[in-house]
Amino acid sequence: MYSYEKTGILSKKDLKLPSKKQLEKGVAIIECVQEIPCNPCVDSCPVNAISMKDVNAPPIADYDKCIGCGKCIGICPGLAIFLTKIKDNKALITLQYEFLPIPEVETKVKALDREGNVVGKAIVKKVVKEGKTMVIAIEASADLAMDIRNIRVDS
Repeated sequence: MYSYEKTGILSKKDLKLPSKKQLEKGVAIIECVQEIPCNPCVDSCPVNAISMKDVNAPPIADYDKCIGCGKCIGICPGLAIFLTKIKDNKALITLQYEFLPIPEVETKVKALDREGNVVGKAIVKKVVKEGKTMVIAIEASADLAMDIRNIRVDS
């Protein structure tokens, strides 16, 4: 039994994580465990790095094929895809953001884990609207790369 089946919250143990080398180039990390008919991430990937056994299976990322373009992030209705790149002890994490206020570039924000707990600080590096979805890239300490999954903007 996976830990999220008891707690409702994914842990790193529940996921197939990329290698250090893969994180250095930047890859999409998929944290979707829902067995529902959904596949926009598969259709959005220009290099076929995301696959599914069938339309109801959770998507799987091939980290070796992934080019880190991020096209899958804004299209995911479950907010379950994160682009992560590590360089020079800094992590650049790109994620969907659906709250107000929308932070501006260079805003200092609180970095949150999967449970919503503050785990550190981050700086907003990019804000883009993809369709109706805001996609934000933040920079944080590399040791938090696999923990940060949202942000909180203090107004």
